[in-house]
Amino acid sequence: MNRPTDDIFKALADPTRRGVFEHLCIEGEQTVVALTKRAGVSQPAVSKHLAILKKGGLVSAKQEGRETRYAAQTNALVPLVDWTRRMSGFWDSKLQSLEDLLNRMDQ
Repeated sequence: MNRPTDDIFKALADPTRRGVFEHLCIEGEQTVVALTKRAGVSQPAVSKHLAILKKGGLVSAKQEGRETRYAAQTNALVPLVDWTRRMSGFWDSKLQSLEDLLNRMDQ
């Protein structure tokens, strides 16, 4: 079963891809050449990372002449934020139950 968060987690699991995405978020629209200079990997590797980020909906591509410019799509993180919020609520209640149990045991 493929959930909306699966492609996002897969895309952000790699540190190089996370770095590329973060760079696009901070610096804005960039070409592959500009991203390659900062990524520390080859241009074909950056292109593969961008393809995975694009599949996850995290980046968009816009053709300008011979260049393609990539931009972060931060709204694609909404399902991830929602999932994190749900999981946070789950763990908050579990930890509160554990704290209550430990307090009863101390009495």
